Formats: sequence, C-alpha cells, structure tokens
Amino acid sequence: MPLNRRTFLEGSVAVGAGAALTTGVAAAPAQAHGPRPKPAKRYSFTVMGTTDLHGNVFNWDYFTDKEFDDKAHNDVGLAKISTLVEQVRKEKGRCNTLLIDAGDTIQGTQLSYYYAKVDPITARRGPVHPMAQAMNAIGYDAAALGNHEFNYGIPVLRKFEEQCDFPLLGANALDAKTLRPAFPPYSMHRLRTPHGRDVKVAVLGLTNPGIAIWDKANVSGRMVFPGLEEQAAKWVPRLRSMGADVVVVSAHSGSSGTSSYGDQLPHIENAAGLVAEQVPGIDAILVGHAHTEIPEYRVKNKETGKDVVLSEPLKWGQRLTLFDFDLVWEKGRWVVEKVGAQVLNSNTVEEDPEIVGLLADEHEKVVAYVNQVIGTSSATMATAEAPWKDEPIIDLINHVQAETVRKALAGGAYAALPVLSQASCFSRTAAIPAGRVTIRDAAGLYVFENTLEARLLTGAQVKDYLEFSARYYVQTPAGAPVDTAKLTNADGTPDYNYDAVYGVTYEIDIARPAGSRIVNLSFDGKPIDPAAQFVLAVNNYRASGGGAFPHVAKAQQLWANSDEIRNTIIQWVKAEGSIDPGRFASVDWKLTRDGVPVF
Repeated sequence: MPLNRRTFLEGSVAVGAGAALTTGVAAAPAQAHGPRPKPAKRYSFTVMGTTDLHGNVFNWDYFTDKEFDDKAHNDVGLAKISTLVEQVRKEKGRCNTLLIDAGDTIQGTQLSYYYAKVDPITARRGPVHPMAQAMNAIGYDAAALGNHEFNYGIPVLRKFEEQCDFPLLGANALDAKTLRPAFPPYSMHRLRTPHGRDVKVAVLGLTNPGIAIWDKANVSGRMVFPGLEEQAAKWVPRLRSMGADVVVVSAHSGSSGTSSYGDQLPHIENAAGLVAEQVPGIDAILVGHAHTEIPEYRVKNKETGKDVVLSEPLKWGQRLTLFDFDLVWEKGRWVVEKVGAQVLNSNTVEEDPEIVGLLADEHEKVVAYVNQVIGTSSATMATAEAPWKDEPIIDLINHVQAETVRKALAGGAYAALPVLSQASCFSRTAAIPAGRVTIRDAAGLYVFENTLEARLLTGAQVKDYLEFSARYYVQTPAGAPVDTAKLTNADGTPDYNYDAVYGVTYEIDIARPAGSRIVNLSFDGKPIDPAAQFVLAVNNYRASGGGAFPHVAKAQQLWANSDEIRNTIIQWVKAEGSIDPGRFASVDWKLTRDGVPVF
C-alpha cells in the first residue's frame, strides 16, 4: 500500500508487503505477540541497498545512444537491479528482506533531465517521474536524500516525493525557520518472525551538508543541513528507545572522513565512517555519494567497541549491497549476533522485462529528444586527449561561456573588463561529429547540471587558480618518458577538477613540483599584471567551492544564470546553425618541461 502522506503527518502507520512501516518523529512501541520465546531462538533477514542511481533505469547511455559499457563491462540501471532484488527475495523470502537507497536518484541522465525540465513532473497533469515509477514497481522501502535531489529545486523534489510509495529520509535536512525535519528522519519496519515477536528495523536517513553550498540558490533561507554525526547522535538513541532492534543508517556521505571543498564546507562531506565510530547503537551503514565500491568495511565504535558494518554499492545501479543480519533472542529482546555485507554485480543478470515494459514509452521519448538535430559542425572534435592538450572541443565550451558572460555584462560597470573562462573535461569519450550535430552530442560535453556565473578575480588570483589546477599532473622529470595513462589524476584528482582557462596563454611545466608550474602566463601578448582585474566565467559548482580552488568562492559575483550550461551550449549551436572551430579554437596552453613542449 503506498505511503499515505496525510496519515504520515498525523503519525499513523502504513503497511507494506511483508513489513509494517512507520515514518516520522514518533512511533508506538512494539507489542509482544504470544508467550515469551525461549532463549537461543534465531532469525535472519537481509537489507538490500543501492545508491547514486542518478536517473539510470535502463542499461543505456543516452549520450552515445547505445547500450552502456565501460572497460570493466559493468551494466547500469534499475531494470538490472530489479532482477537481482527478485532473486534475493526468492532466496531469502520477501518478508525477510528490505530494500533501501542512499540518494542521488533524480539527476544524472537525459531520462531524468527530460522529466525535470522538458516534460516536467511539476506541470499540471504532468507525468510520473520514471525513477518513481521504477522504484515503486521494484518495491523500495525507503531512500535517503542525496545532494543532487535538490538540483532542480524544491518543487521538483517535493513532487517526486509525492509520487514515491516510500519515504525520502533526511534527518539532517531541516526547515531553516523551525529547525524541525523538513523530511521524515527515519522509517520503522516490522519483520514478522516465527518466534512470537516481530523484529523492528529502523532506517535513519542522512544527507550531505554540502547541499547548503552546492545548491545554495535552491535551499538558502528554506533549509539547513547540519552535520551527520550530530544528527545521528540525536536520532539513534530515540530509535532505540522506540523499540528498534536493529538500526541501519542510509547516508549520502562517503566513508573517508574528508571533504573535497576546503573551508567552504561547514561540516564533513564524507562522514559515514565517523558516524559509525562516534555514534553508538548503529548496526550497519549504507554509504553513498563517493561513487566507489566498498563490499564490506568494518568500523569499531569508540564507545561500545562493537563493529559497525559499512557497504557502498557502485554507482548507477552497477551493484546491489546485501547486509545479512543474524539475530538471537536474549533476555526478552532481539540482539544482533552477526552482520555481514557483500555486493552483487548487475552485469550478471538480464533486465527485468516488467521494468523495461513499464517505462518503454518514456525511454523512446527521450531517445527521440536527444537525437534532434540542432546544427552542423565543419570538423570532428573529441575529448580523448583534452586532459593533456588544449583541444577545440573544450575551447567550444569556454567560448560559449565567455560570450554569454560578455553579453550579460554589456553596458554595465564591468563591461570593459576582459572575460576569461574555465572548463573541465567531464568525459574522455565526448565528441562533436563533422556534419549534423544533435542535442545528445552537445549535451555530452556537459554531463552535469551546472549553471554559469561571473566572478571578479585579479591577475595574481588567476595565476593561483591555474597553479592549483595544475596539481592534476604527475611530476615528470625532463627527459623521462611520458605515459599519458599515468600523467594525469595526481593524488586522485578527478578530471572534473582540472580546469583549462580560456582567454590567457600559459605553459604548465610538469617537471616542476605542484605549486610552481605555471610559466609564461600572459594576457593579450604581455605578461599578466597581478593587479589587473578579470571576469571569470565559472560554473556554480566551482564558484561555490567545489574542488576547493582558491579565491573564486569568495570573489565578488558579478552575474549568475539559472539555466544549465548544457542548455546554453545547445541554444548557442541552434542560434549559430554551424560550429566552425576556426572561429574559437587556438592552442593557448601546453605542457612543457624546461621550456620544451611535451606534445
């Protein structure tokens, strides 16, 4: 039975298949059924988990318009997850399982974008979001909020929540005025045992505090996001006092105890491991956000000395986590005797035909949409070598961004300042073909829903920015062989945290240590003036502190746009009708060693 949100607000109980569910901030204590069970009676159950689904229903890449594949031959999508889930339910017994998610559900593919922006679920008589349809059909019991749930604004998120038959949990997503939970903090599930007393399993949802920065425009003044540890410490004892035999946390937060955003982030971004270590009373944590695979990771709680089992299934529905719980009846209550975790690989099964059939029409609509022709290109451009060469395809992004900002500032106080632009290689397989260019070609250059801003920097700050970006390269002595497979991503820096800056010329001496690599930085043919002012066209992720680049997050904002950069590129191609690299492409930066170009 779908969760009735009116009765939830009144503190009632919804009954699901094989388990009773309560969500909110209050719940009735469990009632014993029948005589007290004898000691040593046992019960086992399984909690299945996914995370970072990012709009993937089918094993399909809308940017390449073909079946998804990668070097490891992973598969993606809820249709595959559904098959795995049904296999586990058949093996364990449906009434002995729960299925939860750790967030980032409604953003990431053109399928999810289409139903947020093109045919929005918020429209009058609008469609039901494909992710809600699929997750309802599969039978999810609860899902934590991810930071990307907020990308399209609160109205889209609330409509998605309304369409789900399961609660979206966020104990640390609070109303900014009342500081009360803006979403259900937890859900409580009863699993019926053959021994006279149900097992009560509490699922506590925690989301990422970075939402306050990354989606500031959508949440500022409306919601606040305190740290995971403090909210877990508040709620776990309450859940235990309400009779929870087992407490599972679904946390959209990595396990490493680190943050990627410097002092811009007020709370720790990847705090799941710290929650396990610092908050007693948790049995297992489904980890999300970091896009890594952790089959099983044990953290000892400092207060109790007990192990807390963490697991993170790989993103996009590539893996399904299984937490297997063994309980024993002791002294009048259920006690967790053993917990183990593992992940199942979705490439071992076929897509569930029920899910495929359910959303076939939506899939076909999106395929038709992304294949619309919007213009032509006089040459083929690709990102394959963009991580180490100044490629025309990245210049295209930067040219569109700089031109957009220049037009926006025209006639104002900053119109005379030179406009620079930053862009990253988000995908090494993106391409613009010679000839007809489609929406998917253009959208493939910018796979994130970033928006565009203009920030004011000095020449000295631009140099600092470039030095920080150049940390991306592995130091390679002059004369030593250069292997492009080992040249980039130094210290784990992802491609999306390496920026090429357009509008200046410079060299990156990779023989030098990080922090002193930028050589011959010039503007308009002359060495850059450290005191000169420049406008930087920059995405909102970077402007809000994403990647912890220096200066930009605290720099004066001159202008901001609410439209995605991806759409700005699409509209530019439509307006121009054709893409001619000769109009915007030039080699303005290069890798060198002692003044000698590497390539």
